[in-house]
Amino acid sequence: MTVAAFIERHDLWSSDQWRTAEDVAKKYSAENLKVLRLSFADQHGILRGKALITDDLLETVKNGLSMPSSLLAKDTSHKTVFPTFTRDGGFDVVGMAGVADIVMVPDPTTFKVLPWSEDTGWMLCDLYFPDGRPVPFCTRRKAREAVEALGHDGFNIMAGLEVELHLFALDDAKLEPHHAGQPGEPPAVSLLNQGYQYLTETRLDELGPILNVLRKQLAKLGLPLRSLENEFGPSQIEMTFQPRAGIGAADDMVLLRSAVKQICSRHGIHATFMCRPQLPSLFASGWHLHQSLIDPKTGANLFVSNEKNTHLSDLALNFVGGLLKHARASALFTTPTINGYKRFRSYSLAPDRAVWGLDNKGMMVRAIGQPGDPATRIENRIGEPTANPYLYLASQVYAGLDGIQNGTNPGSPSVEAYESEADLLPTSLMEAVSATKGDQFYRSKLGGSFVDYLVKIKEAEIARFLSEVTDWEHREYFQLF
Repeated sequence: MTVAAFIERHDLWSSDQWRTAEDVAKKYSAENLKVLRLSFADQHGILRGKALITDDLLETVKNGLSMPSSLLAKDTSHKTVFPTFTRDGGFDVVGMAGVADIVMVPDPTTFKVLPWSEDTGWMLCDLYFPDGRPVPFCTRRKAREAVEALGHDGFNIMAGLEVELHLFALDDAKLEPHHAGQPGEPPAVSLLNQGYQYLTETRLDELGPILNVLRKQLAKLGLPLRSLENEFGPSQIEMTFQPRAGIGAADDMVLLRSAVKQICSRHGIHATFMCRPQLPSLFASGWHLHQSLIDPKTGANLFVSNEKNTHLSDLALNFVGGLLKHARASALFTTPTINGYKRFRSYSLAPDRAVWGLDNKGMMVRAIGQPGDPATRIENRIGEPTANPYLYLASQVYAGLDGIQNGTNPGSPSVEAYESEADLLPTSLMEAVSATKGDQFYRSKLGGSFVDYLVKIKEAEIARFLSEVTDWEHREYFQLF
């Protein structure tokens, strides 16, 4: 008797995914690919997976691929936070005690050919237990559930990425045995340019060789790159992307971060999405998430105002109201590292309180567009580039939808980004964890066990920070992100 493959047995692909998988398999064969990387985004948004050597993509992926569940128990140093071999450690509640296997199930709609890696294809995966149940700590699923909640109310989200990062010449990768550790010694680097001359063409041209490589490779990946420019600080750049519907922008972000680091590494460049590296004269990097809601049937932008003197529709205003209402509790999802809170400074281009305004870059939420403008959107400027894209997106969707459902009024747009009486954002990861831990709203949306799980991981990170010397952040994030 023939036993059905894992995906078929548990009905884990839609009819569209099956059709796509067949098309992908033909492309894989036609391009004579030999390596298939299967990856999932972990709790930090870092891609983990395996590379399979295969000539037959479809037969390879139909059964998924097993992975150790302990990967979901790790903090940013890759140390296991949960006692996985005991039942009282909190990890067995979902059946992962003893480092039991989980299964990566590829999503064929995410297939890419990696232009920098010879004969290599790539797919993003979702996580399931061997009995077909979804793993509750899969953050991609959390984002999909949030978008589905929007759909129940007749909306879909359009999200666009605006991401800052640093590129450095790699002087010393620190590969002597004594440099290894959890985390390892961060690499020694030097600047690619001195910077400060914001958007100056000559400074942009100094970065031209590596930026041209990135532009070409990202285009081959199908990432919707819109602009690639030099930012204010030395060796700092910004990338912006065309908006994508649903979880598309989050999928793009996990691939972008991994791709940029891999491409740059092959050219002797260290790319880091760490918010504020511990190097002289650098400026913090942010991740601004542009958002609007659309009608799934017509594609119409529901944030557009048809009133002459109003920049946002009533729906958009309620969405903004929800973002402001839940800003403190959502900070753990938008700014999940100790380092990220070094960016929140008054009278800078980063917010320090939950306030909104019209085209004001000091606000947490910036409204963009004029009355009747089809490109009308809001930009949340709270995020850091290391945020898990799925949790960032989910936190925005749930907060905004709550604002719509409850008719939350954000008040009049502020003209004082740093002088208003609005709630201050958390000033540290410790404060953010506390705000999320006691927040019933995100517990109800993401699940209490998931919030407890994420909080425990971040508390372990905080505990290590408090026990380390002052270069802890550099060692922790500079290489990882």
